[in-house]
Amino acid sequence: MKTMTCSQLGGPCDLQHHGETADDVINAQDRHLKEAVAAGDSAHEQARKDMKWRWIHPKKAMGWYNDMKKAFADLPED
Repeated sequence: MKTMTCSQLGGPCDLQHHGETADDVINAQDRHLKEAVAAGDSAHEQARKDMKWRWIHPKKAMGWYNDMKKAFADLPED
């Protein structure tokens, strides 16, 4: 298991996401951003818009995705 923070994934806070794969933490980040914005947290709005755009345009977002997969791979195990 490895850990990445919201800020490592492009968000504004240091909430930790844990997962066995990069996709696990990316999906956790997506849920976190949705919940934060729904709760009225304006600091997370831009990151939520960016994440939403990536899900809608995955081919264009492959650079970010590959960067996150590499960053995850480079992390030590928890």
